[in-house]
Amino acid sequence: MHRYLRASLLAVALFAGANASVASDSLRVGNRVLVVGDSAATVLGLLGKPAHKSRRGGTRSSGHRGRRARAASGNGSASERWQYRRDGHVIVVTLVDGRVSDIDERSR
Repeated sequence: MHRYLRASLLAVALFAGANASVASDSLRVGNRVLVVGDSAATVLGLLGKPAHKSRRGGTRSSGHRGRRARAASGNGSASERWQYRRDGHVIVVTLVDGRVSDIDERSR
């Protein structure tokens, strides 16, 4: 049974290969740790300015004379995904209402 389990795990690891993605509730940055619940300011302090940002839900600019429009999202929470490139990895930090809700690290 052990051999079968070990062989299965090896097959899964090889199949995942270089496109592996690991979602986590923490990320080590030097001698500090970013964790779910940290503020956007903490993310900026640890990782700097993101290479790419995308936004979903909450309020967003409608482009009409500065008025704000409510986007269709279930609970009205504003969500942003900040993307970083570091050490051969892509790190995606998801923020909901200015707080880290998910950290996803992917191999390039």
